[in-house]
Amino acid sequence: MSLLDDAVSVPRRTMTLFFLIDTSGSMSGNKIGAVNDAIVNVLPMLEDISSSNPDAEIKVAAMEFSNGTKWLYNEPKSVEDFKWIDVQAGGLTSLGEACLELNSKLSRSGYMKSASGSYAPAIILLSDGGPTDNFDGGLQTIQGNNWFKNAIRIAIAIGDDADLDVLARFTGNSEAVIKVQNIDALKQIIRIVAVTSSQIGSKSSSAGDTSKQDQVIKDVNQAVDNIDGASTAAAPDSSSYDDWD
Repeated sequence: MSLLDDAVSVPRRTMTLFFLIDTSGSMSGNKIGAVNDAIVNVLPMLEDISSSNPDAEIKVAAMEFSNGTKWLYNEPKSVEDFKWIDVQAGGLTSLGEACLELNSKLSRSGYMKSASGSYAPAIILLSDGGPTDNFDGGLQTIQGNNWFKNAIRIAIAIGDDADLDVLARFTGNSEAVIKVQNIDALKQIIRIVAVTSSQIGSKSSSAGDTSKQDQVIKDVNQAVDNIDGASTAAAPDSSSYDDWD
């Protein structure tokens, strides 16, 4: 009997990708339609990343927020088991409540209870407006959460009315806020951010000063330069249109 016969497979760690989706009334029509379409189409890509990674399994969790919050499932799902349920738009923008709800799930008693251990999550926030509730209180609460502090945090600002300052406060870096101004750009950016965050977030940290957050920002910003209708919030506003037809 060889030593290989006695080898025991090591359980893979978990990396959870969170989608936080503004489903307020202003997201109705083509905006929410593009979000639904983009996430459906990116899931097979995330499944490929997860299945080819011997060290980490990718799980997905999605929360919509408008007049309150709602999780699509009551726990993160393995990406191969996650079936997207189209969300509809209507109501206000309860981003402060969304922060509080996310905070409750970023804990060992919530969604971070993998028996094999968890990498810090990746969080993608999509919004086209400004909060209509107590965002400051919700943000202050979640900023004390260690999972949130170490998470990859990227925000997608949809259209000219998105509150860039609020999104930058959520991510902690204006370069982590990507502005999109048309349907095509929105679909491309959701795909790029989800894939890049999953690839980097599900790997062990490399030595050096570059955090996973910084690496994702760098890679996403390089991609943004080649997409018409997309830019970072930190860059000068060179676009002159906001087209959702």
